[in-house]
Amino acid sequence: MQTGIKRMASSASNIYKSPALTHELVAKCSTTRARASILTLPHGVVQLPIFMPVATQASLKGITPEQLEETGCMLCLNNTYHLGLKPGQEVLDAIGGAHKLQGWDRNILTDSGGFQMVSLLKLATITEKGVEFLSPHDGTPMLLTPEHSMSLQNSIGSDIMMQLDDVLVTTSPDKARMREAMERSVRWLDRCIKAHKKPESQNLFCIIQGGLDLEMRRECCREMLARDTPGIAIGGLSGGEAKADYCRVVATCTEMLPDLKPRYVMGIGYPEDLVVSVALGADMFDCVWPTRTARFGNGVTKHGVLNMRNKKYAHDFSPVEEDCKCMVCKPTAEGGMGVTRAFIHHNASKETVAAHLLTIHNVFYQLNLMRQIREAIIEDRFPTFVRQFFAWLYADKAEYPEWAVGALKGVGIDLQSE
Repeated sequence: MQTGIKRMASSASNIYKSPALTHELVAKCSTTRARASILTLPHGVVQLPIFMPVATQASLKGITPEQLEETGCMLCLNNTYHLGLKPGQEVLDAIGGAHKLQGWDRNILTDSGGFQMVSLLKLATITEKGVEFLSPHDGTPMLLTPEHSMSLQNSIGSDIMMQLDDVLVTTSPDKARMREAMERSVRWLDRCIKAHKKPESQNLFCIIQGGLDLEMRRECCREMLARDTPGIAIGGLSGGEAKADYCRVVATCTEMLPDLKPRYVMGIGYPEDLVVSVALGADMFDCVWPTRTARFGNGVTKHGVLNMRNKKYAHDFSPVEEDCKCMVCKPTAEGGMGVTRAFIHHNASKETVAAHLLTIHNVFYQLNLMRQIREAIIEDRFPTFVRQFFAWLYADKAEYPEWAVGALKGVGIDLQSE
């Protein structure tokens, strides 16, 4: 440990253990709710807070598992719904799970499949049994139950698996339906716990629901915490709600959650969202945005998103981001590829290589941002880091988003002060 870094002494009071998970709280910001911790899973150690890239079909589009490893990724997402359809449970059982299928020996988190049912399939119907939908392949009626979701995720062999929950967009005005979804999610968690066949090697996380109703969220927190799962997710967000409302929900939930369990906010990936959410006390995040935006020719940097299709980059021979240590930006003399903005611009419109290169860079950027956040928390200079982050991202304080200013002020960081 470096000299001058403040770290909590290891003791039973700051370590949580379950059969397949150990979570050690390493440091807490003295101003905000930000935390740094070590999450030990069956396929290796994960430093929190963390961003998790989404490998929907057991791969990140356009890059190999080896290239993903080179970014420093220790935990990525697979999609239960898609893997259940193809290659299917029989193939997963035959090969021994998704780790072997994709040649990935690090950790995997899988969602339950419920969100995809509702968001991708317009004809999905939620009943107490589960999610009823029509097969996208041949139109035959299908049913995803909590028991089936657990069976699929047991076959996938993910290190972290999510309960099947009743997902409703936060902007829904139907309070009765929102309460039904929240209460059903609790009942479905009970069914998931009962159906989970491998608790000694796979960790089941609960998902807190309740829309934007803070009291409903608190009620759900109490019910979910009583089930004592190894980790806790805050779900149903990133669905079109105002960012200020999002922050209120996250802050309300983290205030109730135990220190010693990892906290996962689902579907979050914009850099400023990550920074603010860590300040509010969250540890884990995932989103398709960094990889999806790469396929549109966009590179993520500390100064914002650069559209490499813009003709102004045609004669720009600098890397996507100066001083970036990803394999794309790093000079050839340092073992990298030394790729320039001009090269990516040249290929961005028609060639897939640009999307591949930007995917590597963007994933590295997200992971490195979380590494910087973690280091700042451990050294107890997180508020200073946050101010510098926003100063890099926006040319003037007048441009700072009001929701971020308000949320950070609520945990002790005044972005507008000198």
